[in-house]
Amino acid sequence: MEARTNKEPFAGAYYAAAFITIALLLLLIVITSAMPPGVAGFIFASVLGLVVNPKYAPWFFATGVLSSIMGFIGHEPTVAWGGIGLALSQIAVYYWHHK
Repeated sequence: MEARTNKEPFAGAYYAAAFITIALLLLLIVITSAMPPGVAGFIFASVLGLVVNPKYAPWFFATGVLSSIMGFIGHEPTVAWGGIGLALSQIAVYYWHHK
């Protein structure tokens, strides 16, 4: 039987990363809850879109464009501006990775 190599940089690294991610997500929710819906949707989707794996950026870009169209049609500013924020963040992720 082969011994499995541990891919964690240190013991508990994945738990620490999960804790930090959840804490930042909660902080982002608290900060954007005091903003107008369009601004909050744009900031929230933009920030979360920056952590997407670059190989999935085109798909998230398409999702952002679709949600933006649907948000403007349905008069939902959080969804509409969030879609724009997501699409713009995916453009940044894609070009940052392919420079």
